[in-house]
Amino acid sequence: MDLLWLVPLLPGAGAALNGLVGVRHFSRRTSGLVACATMAAAFVLAVVSFFGLLALPPDARVHDVVVATWIPRIPLLLTDGSLGALEVPWTFRLDPLSGLMLLVVTGIGLLIHVYATAYMAEEPRGGVARFFAYLNLFCCFMLVLVLGGNFLVMFVGWEGVGLCSYLLIGYWYGKKSAADAGKKAFITNRVGDWGFVLGVFLVLMTFGSLDFRVVAERAAAMPVEAQFGTLSLICLLLFIGATGKSAQIPLYVWLPDAMEGPTPVSALIHAATMVTAGVYMLGRNAVLFGHAPLVLGGVAIVGVVTALLAATIALVQTDIKRVLAYSTVSQLGYMFAAMGVGAFAAGTFHLMTHAFFKALLFLCSGSVIHAMGGEQDMRRMGGLQKYLPVTFITMLIGTLAIAGVPPLAGFFSKDEILLKTFLANKAIWTVAVVTALLTAFYMYRLIALTFLGEYRGPAWGARHAQIEPAHDPLPGHAAAHAWHGPHEAPNAMTVPLMALAVGAMVAGFFGVPAVLGGTNALEHFLEPSFAAPVLHAAAVAGHAAPEAGAHLLSTGAELGLMLFSIAIGLLGIYLAFRSYVQAPEVPEAMARRFPGLYRLLLGKYYVDEAYDATIIAGTQASARGLWAFDRRVVDGLVNGAAAGTKVVAWVSAATDRSLVDGLVNAVARVLEELSFTFRRLQTGLIQNYALVMLVGVFACVTVYLIAK
Repeated sequence: MDLLWLVPLLPGAGAALNGLVGVRHFSRRTSGLVACATMAAAFVLAVVSFFGLLALPPDARVHDVVVATWIPRIPLLLTDGSLGALEVPWTFRLDPLSGLMLLVVTGIGLLIHVYATAYMAEEPRGGVARFFAYLNLFCCFMLVLVLGGNFLVMFVGWEGVGLCSYLLIGYWYGKKSAADAGKKAFITNRVGDWGFVLGVFLVLMTFGSLDFRVVAERAAAMPVEAQFGTLSLICLLLFIGATGKSAQIPLYVWLPDAMEGPTPVSALIHAATMVTAGVYMLGRNAVLFGHAPLVLGGVAIVGVVTALLAATIALVQTDIKRVLAYSTVSQLGYMFAAMGVGAFAAGTFHLMTHAFFKALLFLCSGSVIHAMGGEQDMRRMGGLQKYLPVTFITMLIGTLAIAGVPPLAGFFSKDEILLKTFLANKAIWTVAVVTALLTAFYMYRLIALTFLGEYRGPAWGARHAQIEPAHDPLPGHAAAHAWHGPHEAPNAMTVPLMALAVGAMVAGFFGVPAVLGGTNALEHFLEPSFAAPVLHAAAVAGHAAPEAGAHLLSTGAELGLMLFSIAIGLLGIYLAFRSYVQAPEVPEAMARRFPGLYRLLLGKYYVDEAYDATIIAGTQASARGLWAFDRRVVDGLVNGAAAGTKVVAWVSAATDRSLVDGLVNAVARVLEELSFTFRRLQTGLIQNYALVMLVGVFACVTVYLIAK
């Protein structure tokens, strides 16, 4: 475990090697090999570290590795008037929560790297090296984020993944939509990061430390805030940061546009890394948020509203990747809803299972796009089951998992969230159930449009295409080649699909609830990460926030809720099968019957248009106003001052020439004229000088006598 610092360093070294050397000298194969080897080494170290953590007693599963002293001890005057000091070591902390995330990021990240070696095979050599440099760097920063032992180290990873998302989403920078999507992600996240930074400042002012354990310990000693107070303000600011990273209302708009990046990027961002950062941050500060129930209630409301809104938009999307993008937004809303009702373990459990089946779904969509020569519109697919058997089976597994069909992973984690929300707030549970129904419907709709029914795509050889050709207009990038019909992806792409499919099938068994004969092992494993440090457990007794679901249901009621959630998932699948396989005319009939609603969903509630008309247009108008003010007022003053200076300089020059120089020249001329007179007196004859002296003496005597 002492080699924990190597886990983020290895992909960071791979990024440096590919970015500094590979762009000029590596072949495509070498670039991919370097990237995959560093991720594989990081995964092995992560597994070793995780098992080392498991070997510790459950109440002592925390291991800190201080890499260096980052900010040395600086005296600070704290708000209570006492003199404190800020000292921030670069600390990596391994505990149950970070250990779980460590395996998710390195394991799924490795599979995505392997998949990308085949998916990006048509890119130019230098572009492949650049892509893998960005991909490695992304994983490096995400590992820094999850391992950070304090807010400041976490913030480095937090900002790093934001930068890398900009680079990866805009990888095909020659296409305007890709470049715009990268900028949109970067700027939207900066809005959330503003709240995160202010929250960190307030944490330091309130607790005098940025260390997560110290903050949790001191927060636990404080009473739960019934009214909105300092702790609530801290949590609200941190939550604003989380809404940006994890794409919640109102900052979710960047995530669907992130589909402009290559599919492996979509899988990495949506499944294992960036978008889970906000959920992870809430879990890391569970004690703090537990003492701000008003903010937690807001977290739950924002979560379920986001989940429902994104699910309704996904119902009518035709781009296969955009369906999955809105699915991610919706599932993140589920996680936030769990966190908001205090079910931090359930939210983290769903985070883990979601990483498997969402990475699987995205990579399967990439396999479909690869098979269809770059086509992403599901209306131009259909009947691909017989051409892509591996992709079909693995994507079906991912779809059933996200729909919550037992015994797949999504069933256990989704059911846990539904149970906790039912115990905490029936309204939130109701919205979550409706969202579950919609999720099952739109995901099986994706399967039906893509793999079932009749083939609706172009005829064999009818066009020339390349992998996602519209994304890469740069000269020399992946020359177009003839398309010979849908075909299964190579082994480098299908093997990761099969591995992720296994994860989507078995990951849920780590959290089998007691009602099904399990021990909910994952929840018990994670409990220490969400509780106050044991050091002051006695001192803080009575101050802890109540957990969601303190009043448990009977076994029969819990089983009834479970069967109900299964029925909801199966109902959604049946409705999609009925609408898109048995009676494909139904969706068109529904669109004609409810044209307003259909246009509203197809237009994604016109949120982007509203932002364009208000925030963006307002910002641009303000910028134009400031530009006009600068040009007319500021520049006018500067130019006026310059003109005035010129006038003053002209007057000064004229005065200098006419008066000053005139006086000087006049004096010179007078002296010159006098010099001719005085020069005549200089005869060189001594008798003349004696005469002058004599005259002078007589003059002096005369003056003296007259004066006397």
